[in-house]
Amino acid sequence: MNIKNRFISGIILSLVCGIFAVGPAYAAQDEDEERSSKQKTKQAQAVSKEVYDRIEKAQLLIDEDDDQGALKILNALLNKKNITEYEQQNVLNYIGFVNYNLENIPQAIDAYERMLQIPSLELQVRKQTVYTLAQLMTMEEKYAQAITLLDEWFVLETNPASDPYILYAQNLYQINRYADMVKPIESAIAVAAKRELPAKEDWYVLLNFAYFQQENYEKVRDIQKILLVNWPKKRYWFSLAGAYTELGEDNNLMGAYDAAHTQGLLESESEFLTMAQLYMQHEVPYKAGMLIEKEMASGRVEKNAKNYRLLSQAWTLASEDEKSVPALQAAAKLSDEGELNLRLGNAHLNLGQYDECVIAIKEGIRKGGIKSPDNAQISL
Repeated sequence: MNIKNRFISGIILSLVCGIFAVGPAYAAQDEDEERSSKQKTKQAQAVSKEVYDRIEKAQLLIDEDDDQGALKILNALLNKKNITEYEQQNVLNYIGFVNYNLENIPQAIDAYERMLQIPSLELQVRKQTVYTLAQLMTMEEKYAQAITLLDEWFVLETNPASDPYILYAQNLYQINRYADMVKPIESAIAVAAKRELPAKEDWYVLLNFAYFQQENYEKVRDIQKILLVNWPKKRYWFSLAGAYTELGEDNNLMGAYDAAHTQGLLESESEFLTMAQLYMQHEVPYKAGMLIEKEMASGRVEKNAKNYRLLSQAWTLASEDEKSVPALQAAAKLSDEGELNLRLGNAHLNLGQYDECVIAIKEGIRKGGIKSPDNAQISL
């Protein structure tokens, strides 16, 4: 979360600008004395010349990156006698801003909390300050306090944007309130849609996590589809495949893996072998055989007894006895048991290669470890 940019450009600067929007009290001295009550209110919210000058000096020091110098002026100003509530508000706002720049987050929090204690604090400023504090509490890992502040902010703000909802959900995540995350995230997505703004990828990732923790695999499946349509990535295909597995949607499971394979997203041996096994389970063993052969040649699938056995099974199920022979020969050579030699013998038998059949079966009997020795003898 890029909290610093939002903090400075959004909330802090909007509060800082409030000092100069009204102007100092002395600027009103030359005005016509006959003013409305509205003007009197504005005058009450002005700052004196002395306070204005000191704040302006502090601002110059901030611009010169002398934050410590600015802080010294502001702290002295805050301790000044007869300072008005409106002046306190502006001074505390600057103190919070400077402490944030200095990464003194606890001191920044203290300044903004003191702002909230000012009885005459305007509603808009209160709202902005509460949200700023919620962000700072999040940074300080005070998640429960951040949630409390956000609860207050949502009461004050009648038309929230999406980001505050996401901030709320992120704080809930930090204290393991996963089920409670769903509502604010879905609210954020709904607000974005209403304002014709794009929802963000990480919102859906967060929502997916919340539903996954509740084992709501239907929702997980649906969210993964949205992620794949808008932000196609390998991990979303496998998350979708995992949801299909949990839901027992085997046909869709193979479809998800096949789509990932078509897009060149499979990379590891386990991924290729899972794809091959799914092909075999869905009665397309020829594709399984082609896949394993190709990836053995590329080096991404190891040439070991287990994998050669799977390859031979694929070719046997595909009635490709001629293709199964090399795989069975390699598997049998790497195995200490004779069962694979018997399968090799049967493949030779199916091809009418009787001499090779006898040799393979005898070798299998010699090795031992076969399931049906009697059947092996009959084959001879």
